[in-house]
Order: sequence, then C-alpha cells, then structure tokens
Amino acid sequence: MNDIRKTALIIGASRTLGLGLAAEYLRRGWDVIGTVRGSRRTGLHGLAEASGGGLTIESLEMTDPDQISALRDRLSPRTLDLLFVNAAITRGDLPIGEVPTDMFTEVMITNALSPMRVVETLGPLVARTGTIGVMSSDQGSVALNTEGGQDLYRASKSALNQLMRSYAARNAEDTRSLLLMDPGWVRTELGGPEADLSVEESVPGVAETIERHQGKPGLHFLDYQGQVVPW
Repeated sequence: MNDIRKTALIIGASRTLGLGLAAEYLRRGWDVIGTVRGSRRTGLHGLAEASGGGLTIESLEMTDPDQISALRDRLSPRTLDLLFVNAAITRGDLPIGEVPTDMFTEVMITNALSPMRVVETLGPLVARTGTIGVMSSDQGSVALNTEGGQDLYRASKSALNQLMRSYAARNAEDTRSLLLMDPGWVRTELGGPEADLSVEESVPGVAETIERHQGKPGLHFLDYQGQVVPW
C-alpha cells in the first residue's frame, strides 16, 4: 500500500475559494501549504490548528517578486504535486475608457503578471507528474464575451490565459498538467451575493477536475464540472 501523501501549495488561501480548496485537499488526505498576506489571523489559521499538522501556512505578498523568491527558497527541499494560484482582485465594473491608469496597472499586476511570476519561480518545485494550475474565469474567454461588462477584470483573466498559453508553448516538452480553472460564478466578495454557486458547491468540482487531469500534459481550460471552456 502506498501511503505517501501528496502535497499541494495553494497561493491565496486565506478565505473563500482558496480556503475552501485547502480544506478540500486536507479532506482528500493531502498535505497542504497555504499562503496568506501579512500576519493577521485568517480562516486558514483556524483550519491549520484543526489539521493535526496537515496544513502549514506561509506568508506571501504575491505582487512582490522578492517574496516569491524567498518562498521558493524556503520550500526548495520539498516536492509539490500541485501548485495552484488562486489570488485575484476586481475594482468595480467600469467601461475601459473610464478606468484610471493606476487601477488598470494594479489589476493587471495582481491578476496576470503576479500569478505568472509565481508559476515561473515555483514551478520547478512541482514533480514531473504534478500539476500547475491558476484560477481563471469564463470571463477570460474571448469567445464567451457576448454581453460586455467587467472590462478590466475580463481583460486581466484573458491576459492570464494568454500568458499561461505562452508558458505552455515555451515548455512544450513538459510532462506536467497545466490548468486554467473556471470555478463557476461563486458567491464571494468578487462574485457577489447573486452568484449561482456557494464555495462548498464549487470547490469539490475544482479539486476533482484537477485530480482527473493529473498526468495529462499540456494546457487545459476547464470549468469546475470538468467541461472545456472556449478560448
């Protein structure tokens, strides 16, 4: 019997979807490393205290490249089976012509550039049979954008998708699975109270889809039910 536990690193695990994913992987018998911003207490701390050592917490400001490198150095003795980047922000629903330059820069750095810095820097810690995933959205799909709205957020997720595609192309011989995950429209601060799904309804499907695609190289854009999302 193989009792070697798998290890997941979840970037942005302090609340909602990230916290739900940490809890889900603990339930599945994985060791989990979750990151939080700063030193304040979050829901992840309570989960860690109840995990019996299965969950460890690291501090990371994802927009700081030096902190990403420092996290890599701290984790370098370990091999990850899953690296998943969850963090993202939105700054309201403005037509793109009304978006201030500093807001555009902040959202693009947080939602597109910083996740890719994490992938590039921490990706080498992932096993050759492991998975690298980022939380995308169907709002990042150009093909599905038939109504407009949320211009900046959509653009940031489209940029993330494109950058992951470039990463996959540059690493065409990579045996790891690369995933863009759409969790569905979830009731979070970002999704709002009118969203279709609770965190508890979305997260198990996200985790199951990730596990089903382990060992399938290349880049896959999938939703929480395992369905392909058009680009």
